[in-house]
Amino acid sequence: MAPWPTVAWVLLLILVADWLEASKSRDFTLKDIIFLHPSTTPHPGAFKCFTCNDATDNYNCNRWAPDVYCPRESMYCYTLHTMDNQGKSVSVTKRCVALDDCLSTGCTYANREGYKVCTACCEGNICNMQLPRNKTSAIFSTTSPLYSSNGHLTHNWLLIGSLSTAIISGLLSSLL
Repeated sequence: MAPWPTVAWVLLLILVADWLEASKSRDFTLKDIIFLHPSTTPHPGAFKCFTCNDATDNYNCNRWAPDVYCPRESMYCYTLHTMDNQGKSVSVTKRCVALDDCLSTGCTYANREGYKVCTACCEGNICNMQLPRNKTSAIFSTTSPLYSSNGHLTHNWLLIGSLSTAIISGLLSSLL
């Protein structure tokens, strides 16, 4: 028998053995899950907002916004839009915020060069796509009421869910 076919068979067997070793199953790590399932949220009720700081316009802000989840303590998407006296965008800032940052939305005129500054907040995944340009769009829009009929601040279902999860986790860890 010629020596080359024997060498070819040995090389083929080595390749098959390497392939079998590589195909063995292994446990997933957190890194594997995040890589394979990018839609996995870091915490219950997680959402994303467009985020930028002093972008020249809405297109540049939304186009280059990092695709990351908001921190757990943030519950809303915030937009600050500065326009010149012709209504042209001068600056756009968008980020994730807590409730306190959303309590004063609307439009005002800044002292410098007569610029108009409008702020808006919204609740929901990447809900801050558009820019506030006037009092009609510079609002705080939520999917759940902030105040009950008796005037008291209500708790968002997400906050209640997070608190109950934390309490149950604490009870379970103390029992174990």
